[in-house]
Amino acid sequence: MKTILVITSLVIFSFIMFLSPFSKGRPDTKQASFDTMLQGDKEQLKLGEHLVTIAACHDCHTPKKMTDKGMEMDFSRALSGHPATLPPPDVNREEVEKKGLVVTQTLTAWVGPWGISYAANLTSDETGIGNWTEKHFFTAIRQGKHKGLETSRMLLPPMPWDMYKNMTDEELRAVFAYLKSTKPIKNVVPAPQPPVAAAERK
Repeated sequence: MKTILVITSLVIFSFIMFLSPFSKGRPDTKQASFDTMLQGDKEQLKLGEHLVTIAACHDCHTPKKMTDKGMEMDFSRALSGHPATLPPPDVNREEVEKKGLVVTQTLTAWVGPWGISYAANLTSDETGIGNWTEKHFFTAIRQGKHKGLETSRMLLPPMPWDMYKNMTDEELRAVFAYLKSTKPIKNVVPAPQPPVAAAERK
């Protein structure tokens, strides 16, 4: 009986040793799939960051600061929009609007015939686009709708959504993915103001 047990143990041991080289060489499909997914995410975020940069999103949506070289972008508040505590440009709005001029001091607040518009918070905070879905983002860019809601007002100048709407679906998804990955910055951007003439008629 002992001899049979020894022989059986040796057979099982030999079988396991025989299979080990094959199992070691066999690819871990789950790990490979996960790594591929991560790589895809990294590439999408990299594309999104590139598009946000070359599309000049920072020009309006990133607050500025004064340095010894003049006004520069404050990347510590990147893409957080017009600071809630910063007043609008100090100009004669009525004259600007009548003459059809467009005026800005910080590139985050603009005065023009449409009134005053403020650059939105695009960070992942809930005061930015933290609660947005991809559908909201597509509606905002493709249809020019505020907060990506089909029933809301149109986006105001100088937001060039009618240019950005020509991005491909892949590009828009990459931009949205990148914006959702940004540092959340709490900043409630002021509501836009209508033209002086329109406000006086109310």
